[in-house]
Amino acid sequence: MNIAAFLKRNVGWFALLLVAAVLPLPLQKQQYTMVLFMLIVLYAVLATAWNIIGGMAGQLDLAAGAYLGMGAFTTGTLLLRWEVTPWVGMFIGALMAVLLSLLIGYPLFGFKIKEVWYALSSLALCEVLRVIFLMWDEVGGPTEVYLPTVNSPLYSMRFTTATPFYYILLVLLVVALVINFRIRATKLGYQLLALGEDEDAAEVLGIDARAAKLKALVIYAFLCGLVGGVYACFYGYLHPSFFDADISTEVAIFGIVGGMGIIYGPLLATILLVGVRELLRARLGGGLEGLYLVVYAVVLIVVALYQPRGIAPLVSSVLQKLRNALAPGKKEASWR
Repeated sequence: MNIAAFLKRNVGWFALLLVAAVLPLPLQKQQYTMVLFMLIVLYAVLATAWNIIGGMAGQLDLAAGAYLGMGAFTTGTLLLRWEVTPWVGMFIGALMAVLLSLLIGYPLFGFKIKEVWYALSSLALCEVLRVIFLMWDEVGGPTEVYLPTVNSPLYSMRFTTATPFYYILLVLLVVALVINFRIRATKLGYQLLALGEDEDAAEVLGIDARAAKLKALVIYAFLCGLVGGVYACFYGYLHPSFFDADISTEVAIFGIVGGMGIIYGPLLATILLVGVRELLRARLGGGLEGLYLVVYAVVLIVVALYQPRGIAPLVSSVLQKLRNALAPGKKEASWR
C-alpha cells in the first residue's frame, strides 16, 4: 500500500491520536482532570473491545466486568504473592479472562443461547464471580487487599499520578481500534457482520456461528483482561467489587449509543456519556449520585427515537457536509 495514500486516508485518526497524546501535558498537575481523561480512555477501550462481540456479532454481552475483574485479580495476586511485575501479570490476567470466556462461551454458543438469554447469562457471570471471590479467603475474601510497591513504582505499576495510566490505556485504545479495523477487513469480520444481521441465514450460507463468535469473544475478553490489570494498579487494591455488573451495563450502553458495529462509535459515546457523568458527579456531589443514570436513560430514549443507528452516523454525516462545504466536488471516504 502507498504510504502517502494511507496517511491521507487516515489523517483524521492521526490528528485525534496526536491531540490525545499532547492534551494531558499542560494538565498534569490537575489530578481530577487527569483522572477524568483516564476513565474516559479506560471505558473507551472496553467499549471498543465490546464492539467486536456486541456491535459486529450482535451478541448483547454483559460480562465485561467479569473479564476486567479476572484480569485485575490475576495481576494483583501475582504481584502480591510472587512479585511478578504487572507489565507481565496483565497479560497473564488477560489469558485468564480468555479461559473464563471460553468456559462460558463454548456451552452458550453451542446450545445457541442468544439475544436476551445470552445477555442474562453473561451478566450473571459477574455476580457469580463476585460471590465466589467474596468467599475465597486466599485472595482476600471480603476485605480490601492493598497492592505493594515492589522494587520501584515503575516495576509495580504503582504511580502517584493518573498520567502514566492514561498513556498506558491510550496505547490499549489504539490497539483495540486497530484490531477492530483489521477484523472488519477480514473474513472473520464479514462473518461476524452476517451473524449480527441474521444468524440463522448466516449459518445456512455455511458460516460456523459458534467458531466465529468464540473468536470474537476471546479477543474481547483478552482486551478487557488487559484493562483489568491496569485498573487494579490504578486503584491500588483488590476487592470482589471489581466484578461489577454496572461496568458491564455501561460498556454495552456505550457500544449501543455509539452505533452497533461502527468502529469509532463506542469512543464517541464514551467521551459524551462518561464526560457528562463525571461532570454531574463533580457539580452535584453525592446528593444526586444516581442522576447520571437518568441522563443515560434520556440519551438512550432520544437515540432510539431519532438516531436508532447510534450517534456515529450522525457525526459522520455532519463531518461529510463540512468537508463538502470546504472542498466542493470532493468526496472523502467515510471513517466507518
